[in-house]
Amino acid sequence: MRLGLGGDLVFKKILIANRGEIAVRIIKACRELGIKSVAIYSEVDKDSLHVKLADESYLIGPPQPPQSYLNVEKILDVIEKSGAEAVHPGYGFLAENAEFAEAVESIGATFIGPSPEIIRLMGNKTEARKAMKKAGLPVVPGTLEPVRSLNEAKKIADDLGYPIVIKGVFAGGGKGMRIVRTEDELENALESAQRESQLSFNSAEIYIEKFIESPRHIEVQILRDLHGNCVALGERDCSIQRRFQKIIEEAPSPVISDLQRKELMDNTIEAMNKIGYTNAGTVEFIYDRKEREFYFLEMNTRIQVEHPVTEMVTGVDIVKNQILIAAGGVLDLQQKDVTIRGHSIECRIYAEDPTSFIPSPGAIEGYSEPSGEGVRVDSGVTEGSKVPLYYDSLISKVIVKSTDRQKTIHKMKDALNNYRISGIKTNIPFLLKILDHPSYLSGDYDVYFVEREFLN
Repeated sequence: MRLGLGGDLVFKKILIANRGEIAVRIIKACRELGIKSVAIYSEVDKDSLHVKLADESYLIGPPQPPQSYLNVEKILDVIEKSGAEAVHPGYGFLAENAEFAEAVESIGATFIGPSPEIIRLMGNKTEARKAMKKAGLPVVPGTLEPVRSLNEAKKIADDLGYPIVIKGVFAGGGKGMRIVRTEDELENALESAQRESQLSFNSAEIYIEKFIESPRHIEVQILRDLHGNCVALGERDCSIQRRFQKIIEEAPSPVISDLQRKELMDNTIEAMNKIGYTNAGTVEFIYDRKEREFYFLEMNTRIQVEHPVTEMVTGVDIVKNQILIAAGGVLDLQQKDVTIRGHSIECRIYAEDPTSFIPSPGAIEGYSEPSGEGVRVDSGVTEGSKVPLYYDSLISKVIVKSTDRQKTIHKMKDALNNYRISGIKTNIPFLLKILDHPSYLSGDYDVYFVEREFLN
């Protein structure tokens, strides 16, 4: 990445509107760019790693997210007090909140991400489907408008053919989502999806898609600068999920050919150019293995939890590029320069019981990370850290790289076996079970693999 006509980097100080491992990741990127970092923290996070590493830190409220990490007014106050010229939202919390992005810009700071208009467009699943279809990407057969009644839902389901899936228009992470296999299930599923969507996303609007049996979840990482230059950094396979939450990701996908990859990258770049996307983003696809077809699923207008696997196989630092794009920089990478080298796998480490998956908050009494060539740990904790109950239980990520998939799996197993965390429970034993399963080893699995093999 190089700067354009603006000359020197315009950001001297960036506020990170987040916590945990992603806040630490962004702070380290700022440090390498010579930019001062500003952390925010709740009362329960006062001794957290991201607070210790930042150049400045500000208390913003009690542990509950609405009073701290989701409190826009308090965050804006800290931006002004600290003199931060830009805000990096990380993922989660306010990362895909168009109103927050607008508020940041209204006080003269730069939001490190796409425009509020694009965030708003992609946050509305039906509008996003329409926009991407218009931009040339195939979408899963289904409705492009919210479904208004049970009778309308019955007609749509009959036209599509069962099974179908009901989704919340503003939902994500599997919430507000119901798979319906027969008409007898439709009414209850519709009401349940609407109720959950209203509770979680303050909107009961739903839409309907044809349910794709045995799909893979494939996503494309893109970078696009303010000057219209766009690259796609290969794909990630995120099909290892527990109740629609990703837990193991890898790059490249073991089921995609070089020809498919090129077509997917070209189509995604064309779509991003048509909608005028800027900064880093991820376009997610459902891959129908039977028909060998890709369908647009949704777009995440932020950094992804799993971005390190792309960094490992491409050598491109996505977070630094986010910052430099926001500063007006010009991508010094063209699509012909993007090369995938080797294979990378990421395992998400959660503070949770490995059998019941109940969160395991508490103090980390002992902590030792795996190390070695091709081993990376992105962590938000260290020995003595306290894991609170108020937030997502993700505490770190282990990312490894080797020359091929089998060697990478072996390296990941070795890394997990050498990761020492005591005082709390983690999901490491469960991750090791997945990595040892014949279907995972062969690459022959789908997004329902974990439920089918481990949770029934």
